[in-house]
Amino acid sequence: MSSKEKKRGIVLEALPSAHFRVKLDSGEEIIAHLAGKLRLHRIKVLLGDKVTVETSEYDKTKGRIVYRG
Repeated sequence: MSSKEKKRGIVLEALPSAHFRVKLDSGEEIIAHLAGKLRLHRIKVLLGDKVTVETSEYDKTKGRIVYRG
């Protein structure tokens, strides 16, 4: 049983401290930060990139980017 939901979206804006504004396929906009593996391997996330975001079931307005592509 997973408490994380994976959703697809597009990066709209880059914010300080590796945070991004992401528009999900459902039309919602959330704030997402980079997951540790993306930071570790220095994977760049740019405006317009399609990403996969994990959101918590408790706060749907925040998430973390786990995959770019």
